[in-house]
Amino acid sequence: HLFHCEIFHINSTVTSRYATTVITSRVANRMDDSKEIEFQVRIPKNAFISKFRMFIDGQWYNGVVKGKEKAQQQYTEAVSRGQSAGLVSSVGRTLEEFKTAVTVAAHKKVTFELTYEELLKRKLGKYELQIHARPMQPVKDFKVDVYINEKAGINFIDIKGGLSTNALSLKPVSSCFQAWVYFYPTEDQQKTCDGCGEQGMNGDLVIVYDVNRDSSLGDIKSSAGYFVHHFAPSSLSRIPKNVVFVIDQSGSMSGRKMQQTRIALIHILNDLAEDDHFGLITFDSSIFHWKRELVQANKENLESAKTFALNINERGATDINAAVLEGARMLNAHPREGSASIVILLTDGDPTSGVTNLELIQSNVRRDIADKFPLYCLGFGHDVNFEFLEKMSLQNNGVARRIYEDSDADSQLKGFYDEVATPLLTDVTMIYNGGTNLTQTNFSQYYNGSEIVVAGQITDNDIETFTPQVVAISRDRRVTFSETNATVEYTGTDFDSHIQRVWAYLTVKQLLEKELLFSGPEKENVKKEALELSLKYSFVTPLTSMVVTKPLGENTDVLHKPKEGGTTQALPSPVGHRPLSRKGLKKRTRLQGHVSSLAVRGQQAGWLMQSGVGGLGYRVRPGCMLGLICSYNVMLSSFFLLTVTRRSQGVSGGFSGRTGTHVHCSDMNTLVYIFYCI
Repeated sequence: HLFHCEIFHINSTVTSRYATTVITSRVANRMDDSKEIEFQVRIPKNAFISKFRMFIDGQWYNGVVKGKEKAQQQYTEAVSRGQSAGLVSSVGRTLEEFKTAVTVAAHKKVTFELTYEELLKRKLGKYELQIHARPMQPVKDFKVDVYINEKAGINFIDIKGGLSTNALSLKPVSSCFQAWVYFYPTEDQQKTCDGCGEQGMNGDLVIVYDVNRDSSLGDIKSSAGYFVHHFAPSSLSRIPKNVVFVIDQSGSMSGRKMQQTRIALIHILNDLAEDDHFGLITFDSSIFHWKRELVQANKENLESAKTFALNINERGATDINAAVLEGARMLNAHPREGSASIVILLTDGDPTSGVTNLELIQSNVRRDIADKFPLYCLGFGHDVNFEFLEKMSLQNNGVARRIYEDSDADSQLKGFYDEVATPLLTDVTMIYNGGTNLTQTNFSQYYNGSEIVVAGQITDNDIETFTPQVVAISRDRRVTFSETNATVEYTGTDFDSHIQRVWAYLTVKQLLEKELLFSGPEKENVKKEALELSLKYSFVTPLTSMVVTKPLGENTDVLHKPKEGGTTQALPSPVGHRPLSRKGLKKRTRLQGHVSSLAVRGQQAGWLMQSGVGGLGYRVRPGCMLGLICSYNVMLSSFFLLTVTRRSQGVSGGFSGRTGTHVHCSDMNTLVYIFYCI
């Protein structure tokens, strides 16, 4: 390599579901003349970049976040020079790519540092933190460290993705509130794994976890006049559903799209409970009913519906307006007390038949649904008008989701349905007496495995008069979750910035949604508020740009964030990996069949590094060191190794199988979960 990457570090800290990740790369120019060195990384689409800087010849060059209009001149100049001014672009389903470059003198170095922030969203009972590692070459000092701090306690933690093995879940330990995961591959490992090579590693490390939920009111933290409330009650009875599936069968759905839609529908129908009621509509330029009214999900009706689904044939044009209005009619004609109603639309294109004016369609749908139930829109493929679907969903208390054309599209469809399959509450209202500047407080439905998050400010920072309450409708009655079920935890100064930034992050996200919905002066006011907050907290959003400053004489780059509605290209789906069995370790233990000397000293603070040789019964080569954490009055509660193996297939290079333990860390890699309890 003409340029030598000396350091590639990713350090991510998650505090109460809010993740701040810093990527640091130091690159040396080995040439005898100046050369341009590129920094290219991938970050989650849901994240906001909040800081970027470069260290060259003893000086930091900081990126500056500006409103897009103020950055427009620099943007135009970059385009006129033939440069790529849009430095962040969508890559696949969940990532965006950040790219910049700078000229480095002969035999000099540059350090790049990028920081991004995101609020982890709970889906299907878990949070996921995605770390993408792609240094473009093997790196001697390659480190990924993830620190998780959850005052509520960590219920379980797992790792998946191309750079790891799917591991067995840890036994829940309610008093454990911190975890550390690290990944330190050697240069040889970065070159020899499947999919790797001279460009080194290219893959994901995905940390999956959930927290304990002791209070029905949820987890509420406050600091410096701000609060954040995580509400995800469990032990509630599921509410029977009334669901209408509205399926596009126009000509553009031909081939694999329709085949995968049929498969997904069969799986979804199999999951309906007997007290659910459902309807099934297909449409092209006309509407086709399985039955004109909702029916109970009994065995006979389900078998009939499956036969209908298997015989859906693609043809004709696309009349979205008539189809969605018919779905709304079916639900409005079938009110059931103690139930939750949902419309799910699947389409792959623009309306081409019947009413084709997008605003008129949105107006008609909003009129007929009238805030009585949510509309979920699934956009299949690249050609769909995603902004149209997103706006229509938001207008009707739902969300839009892109379904990527890939071999697992049927699993994507089923996965979305699973998120909304089990309503637990409807008409949820979050009330905060003594609170102000609140994020969204009204939610049409709460689903099992999800979470409602609200943030705001406490009036006059008076925690004594701050009273949270949640009112909702459960299966058979109106329920109230009050402060008698939980207390508002006041955190110290370490959390001051964190809670305030959660509020800012949520507020900006929701203002951007409102901007999509509004028009005229109202739209401009919302846009102005979102811009001011983005600038105050240095968030790179669709309304702001980061001007990347460089040494004198070099071109200035302007960073923009793309919208989800833009065209993206799907990546291959991840491949599952074999889980590794684990053994719990007590204060002194031995791995059966192998030499081991692992000890925890309860009275000594700091890290204790011990070593042994072994592979938990797997045929392995020697591996890396094993780290255990110790502190005063601390006991080791749970621990296991994640291993490294070679895969025969997958989206990217990485490790996913065996391991050993050895202090020299020379030949093999170790991933370690560590919990400590106080």
